[in-house]
Amino acid sequence: MARYTGPVCKLCRREGEKLFLKGSRCLTNKCAMERRAYPPGQHGPQRQFRRGRASDYLLQLREKQKARRIYGLLERQFSNYFKNAEQQPGLTGSNLLILLESRLDNVVYRMGLASSRAHARQLVSHGHVVLNGRKIDVPSALVSAGDTVAVRAESTSRPYFRDLRQEYDDRQAPRWLSVNPEALSAEVIDLPKREDIDVTLNEQLIVEYYSR
Repeated sequence: MARYTGPVCKLCRREGEKLFLKGSRCLTNKCAMERRAYPPGQHGPQRQFRRGRASDYLLQLREKQKARRIYGLLERQFSNYFKNAEQQPGLTGSNLLILLESRLDNVVYRMGLASSRAHARQLVSHGHVVLNGRKIDVPSALVSAGDTVAVRAESTSRPYFRDLRQEYDDRQAPRWLSVNPEALSAEVIDLPKREDIDVTLNEQLIVEYYSR
C-alpha cells in the first residue's frame, strides 16, 4: 500500500495554508505554518515576496495537489477517482469530492475516532474498524448510504479507545453521519452533498486541470 512518508508540515507550507495533516498539533503554536509561513526550500522566504499573476495552469495544479494532500492520496489513486467521477451523472467536481469523502478512512476521521486522516488510515489498516459488522483493513473502501462503521469489539478495551469514549461527546460529526458515541459507531445516513464538505477546495480548477 503506497503512501507519502515524508514531512507533512512541508506540504502545508507548500500550499500556503493549514491542511490539518497532523491533527491537534495544527491548532497549536508548534504548527509549521505559524512559525514559517512560506514555501519550503532554500529560496522559500524569497518566494513569498514574488509579484506577478500566477498562470491558470499553476492555479489548477496547486488545487489538485492540495486535494491530493488533504486526503492523503498519490497521483495514480487520485486520477482514478477523477475518472470514476467523470463517469457518474452530475458535476464531475462534486462527484470527485463525494467519492473522496466516502472513503472509509475519511469516514473514521469524520466520526472523530482519529485526529487526522493519516491516523484514521492507520486505525483501519491495523484492523480496529468494522464495516457492517465485518472487519476491514482497506482504508480506500467506499461506504454507501445505510452502512455502519464501528470500532471492532476486540479493540474497544484498548486504552486509546477507552479514553476516547470519555471525550467523544464533544466531537462534531457531519450531518450525513449518525454517530453513537457510547458504541463508537456511526451510520451513514446518506452520501454527503457538496455543501456538507468543508474542505477549502475549488473543484472546478481540478476539473480544468484534467481536461487540458
